[in-house]
Amino acid sequence: MQEIKLRPATIDDLSALEEFEQGVIQYERPFAPQLKPDPIHYYAIEDLIKNENSCFVVAEVDNKLVASGYASIEESEPTKKERFHAYLGFMYVVPEFRGKGVNGKIVEYLIDWSKKHNLTEIVLELYAENQSALQAYKKIGFHPDLIKMRLNTEEL
Repeated sequence: MQEIKLRPATIDDLSALEEFEQGVIQYERPFAPQLKPDPIHYYAIEDLIKNENSCFVVAEVDNKLVASGYASIEESEPTKKERFHAYLGFMYVVPEFRGKGVNGKIVEYLIDWSKKHNLTEIVLELYAENQSALQAYKKIGFHPDLIKMRLNTEEL
């Protein structure tokens, strides 16, 4: 396999990251019937890149972006032991590089960043029906926590 290089995202990556964002949305649509029709956006990408309390990382192979992810420092619920935690999001790998450990490398990078910021808890969200993501994150060491449920009365 070609060498995977990780680096912080820059504003120059914006157009590729906007495409990745749409890839995330399209991948998640089967799990999320409550989403509005396209076009929608999940992320304020430019803000995440510029935010000093975030780490937005991209993976490159042969100078082409193949994956992304970010960690940001967020305030925890008042009932939690730790005042702050790292939140992971925008975890995306282009289809031809899935299953090759790229997402794992990005998560490792973000875990290291979180540790350097003295964050002992790392949180991410995924759709309960997204079994491939659930298994991938369990393999890294994450475990399911609180399950959010929804009911659409139109489906009754």
